[in-house]
Parts: sequence; C-alpha cells; structure tokens
Amino acid sequence: MDPTNTNTALCTAFAEELARSGVRLAVISPGSRSTPLALAFHRQEGIETEIALDERSASFFALGAAQASGCPVVLVCTSGTAAANFHPAVAEADLSAVPLIILTADRPPELRDIGAGQTIDQIKLYGDAVRWFCEVGSHSADDAGLLHFRSVACRAFAAAGGDPRPGPVHLNFPLRDPLSPVREEGKVTATRRLALEGRENAPLTSIERVTCGADRSTVSRIVAMAQGAERILILAGRQGDQGLRQPLARLANACRAPVLAEPTSQFRLGPHDRGAVITTYERIARRRDSALAPDLVIRLGEFPTSKQLRLWLAEVDPAQIVIDPSYGWHEPVRTADLIVRCDPATLLLQIENTSEQRIDGPAGKQFWNRWMEAEREERISIEDAWSGSDGLNAGEVHALLAGLQSDGGLVYTASSLAIRDQEESLPPIDRDLLFLANRGANGIDGLIASGLGAASASGRPTTIVTGDLGFFHDVGSLALARDLEVPVRIVVLNNEGGGIFERLPQRDSMSGEEFEALMRTPSGLSVESAARLYGLDFRRAATLEALESAFGAGGDSVSVIEVPVSG
Repeated sequence: MDPTNTNTALCTAFAEELARSGVRLAVISPGSRSTPLALAFHRQEGIETEIALDERSASFFALGAAQASGCPVVLVCTSGTAAANFHPAVAEADLSAVPLIILTADRPPELRDIGAGQTIDQIKLYGDAVRWFCEVGSHSADDAGLLHFRSVACRAFAAAGGDPRPGPVHLNFPLRDPLSPVREEGKVTATRRLALEGRENAPLTSIERVTCGADRSTVSRIVAMAQGAERILILAGRQGDQGLRQPLARLANACRAPVLAEPTSQFRLGPHDRGAVITTYERIARRRDSALAPDLVIRLGEFPTSKQLRLWLAEVDPAQIVIDPSYGWHEPVRTADLIVRCDPATLLLQIENTSEQRIDGPAGKQFWNRWMEAEREERISIEDAWSGSDGLNAGEVHALLAGLQSDGGLVYTASSLAIRDQEESLPPIDRDLLFLANRGANGIDGLIASGLGAASASGRPTTIVTGDLGFFHDVGSLALARDLEVPVRIVVLNNEGGGIFERLPQRDSMSGEEFEALMRTPSGLSVESAARLYGLDFRRAATLEALESAFGAGGDSVSVIEVPVSG
C-alpha cells in the first residue's frame, strides 16, 4: 500500500488484492482521471500492463487475453466516452462468459450534472451485461476505507470468475484531486494491519469453487435416455476445454454416436481419437435424410454455428440433453428435454462409470455407418469443388492454415463468413490447436485486438483469420502488434466486401447497384498500405504454395498475409 495520499493508498490496496487473487494482466488506456488506478497497476508486482490508446482496441485485447487464459483481466480507462467505447467488448464478454474487471474512473458526485467536462452518466453504464456493478464511492484512507477497497477487489474477482457464471464486472471509481502521486501528510489514518497490508501472500477473502458433476438421479436419467435411444448424435459446440477430448471420444464410441464438432469445440482437431468426428454437417443437414435423423441429441458447449443443422433438428425434434456449465440458456432450438449445469468432464466420467453395458445396439451401428458414409461423400464433394474453382477457395485456405500451425498453436477466427467457411470445410487433422472466436454477440468488431490479446496472454503462436471488412473495421488495433513477442499471422481473406451477403435473401431481392452499395460494401482500401502504416511485414498469397511460403517467412514477429479468395 502506497501512503503518498488518499488515492494512492486506496488504489494500491485495491491492486494488491487483485494481484493476490490471481489477476496477471491489466490493459490501460491513458487518461487523467484514471491516473491513480493506472499507476497502481503499473507498479503492482505480479501484474503485467498493456497500454492501448484506443479504448475499443484495449477492451477487445483484454477480452481475447481473458478468453485464452481463463483468468480475469483488468481494464482501466478515464471518465467520459472512454468508458462507452468498452461497451461492444462488454457485450461479447457477457454472452461468451469471459471474465473482465472493468474499472472506469469518474468525476466525484459534486462534479456530476453541472456541465463539468468529460463527464457522462457512468452509473450502470453497461446495464444487465455485467455480473456486478459497484459505485466504489469516495472514501478516506482509514481502516474502513482501505478494507472496503480490498473487499470490493476480492468480490469483483469472484464475480468475474464465475459466481456462478463468468463474465464482466464494472466498478466505477469517483476520484477527487490530487490525481497524481503528490505527497499529502496525514491522509492515511488507518491503524489496523489488515487494512494497511492485507493478508500475507493471500487475498483478503478467497473464493473456493468446487468442481462437481450431476447428482445420481440425473446421471441415471441421462444413461436411461441414451440406452432407450437407437440413433444418438452428439453436438460439440464452442467451448474452450481441451481436456474434454478424451472423455467425449469415449462417450461417442460407447454410444456409437457421431460427433458433429465445430472447430471451436476443440474436438474436431487434436491428438485424441477422432474417429467419431463429423465435419460436413451443414451440407449433410441440407439433405433432410430421414435415415440420418437422430432420436436423441446430446450437446456439449454452445449450439454450432450451422443454420441448416439448427433448422433440420427443429424439424426432426429429437429428445435433447444439453450439458452447459455456464449457467446460461444456450438453447436456440427451444425443445431441450434436459439442461444439466455441472462440470462436463466430471459428468462424462460419471456416465462412463454408471453405464454397466454398451449403450449402442444394432440400430446404432447402422446409424453410425450411414453418417460416416455421408461424411466421406461430402468431403469428396468439398475437395472436388476446391480443385474446380477459379482462384483460391476460403475453405482450402482454412484447411492449409490448420496444417501449417505447429502443435500448441492458436487460431482466432472472425465472425461472419470466415467462421462459417471454417466450420464447413476444416478436416479433422491430427493437430493440437486451440480454436477461439467471438461468437457471443457475433460481431465482426475487435477481431484483431482479440486475437492479439489471446496471443499475448497464452504465449501461443497465433493465426488470426479475418475477412477484408473485419480487418479494416479493426485496423487501428494493429498498433497493439508492434511490441508483441509472439509469432502472429494475420490472414486476410479478401473477397472484396461482405461476401456473406451473397448467401442471404437480400442478394436476389435488391438491384445489383443497391446490393453492392448497401450490403456487399467493398472498401476499396489497401491491406498492404494498412500493414505498412503500422510497420508490419506484409505478403500477398494468391496460391496455396505462396501462402505456405508467406506463413513460414514471418518469423517470430507479427505479419499480415492477404489472400484473395472467391465468394
């Protein structure tokens, strides 16, 4: 605790508690009102600081870092519109259950609503998107004030980390002058050692979370539903736990259940048994083949991106079991029989230990074989389309990029068309990669910053895959790449505008001029010029061979690779 003045004492006590709780990164956007907070985190042992001029870039960088690490990341900004620029990332963190601790400096109460500069209403600025809001208040550096700041820090860490559902927390700090570390004698009047120093090598208040599965009756119900079904499908949607691979593979084999695995499920690629993986379910769902229709669906993670799969399952209406530890309500089909809120790995082990016999029967084996044959047919069809297309196809680019990454790498994929092409085309190869994406609010904003944050926090070699519009939407975040000490490839799939709209009804219901101006919106901007502006290595790759060469040429720095694609 720094006793220089009231602000330094309170803010350093706050930063101490977050460091002792487990925070390792604070992303700070410069400003005057936030000086005591910024200094406290910059000086705090055990916490790294990242400085980002643009608050939107800062917030998405923090989002990506928290998503990759699973640990709450601190965001600091000054008063006024700075805090409003955090809002898109807060919305994504809310829907994706990503832990963020947002600290907004504010004018004290006597300077609000009187026309003072750089002042907006910051009370509950993010509405219901945060797990907890606290107006921290103006306090003296006495025993009560210091213990209040320490306690608020511990509670914020607990709420962000999952109490019960992870997500963003917003703390608003009304700070009075002096904002700089000017010495003021006699301002720290606390006498209790606990208030002045906290606990030695431990937070003031620790939160212990117990990993638990389902109760016995729930496990028995799941097993009974599986044993009573003849055609079981497993849907593996977005979730970040690579430790689920082996237990999920064992369940799939025991049930003879094909696994429709989105890349961000972490199950499609990896060193585990991938014999159950189905990758072409978007195309298979379009068949509306009754022989492939399940009578039971077991889902882990969020529902996959595929629209056709969602529509088909709504038509088929199988029984559904959703295993969701997030305490959210991820049920877009709206007909689930059972939602189980518990640790998935523990539940899978419980099911394995409860099942005294194999769950599948002859009908299940036939169902499995039909799905595997459909997968083979569609993969051949996809590869034939690649070889017959003019220029590069985005799908084959995704497949090559996954193969070029070394084990332990990370792939961060943009929303819109990039994530859909990846979902539809990526084969289940033996590569141990972590796949992340911002699929909570599904916006294209902040992709570069999110990917750079994930790379920084994880230390993993990272590939960021985005379209040209997503790239230019977040082009300012390239400023965060200059000092990054992790190899990052930013691959821009350039189809000259919003290619996803070619797949939507607007394409045929608008004139060509209207569609081009309002939907396709080609930017006419230069990817190369943007990369050069920020001092980054740039290469253009129009063939798979050129892409492989460009990918390997970037070394340990951040580079931008533009890939012209059709569609």
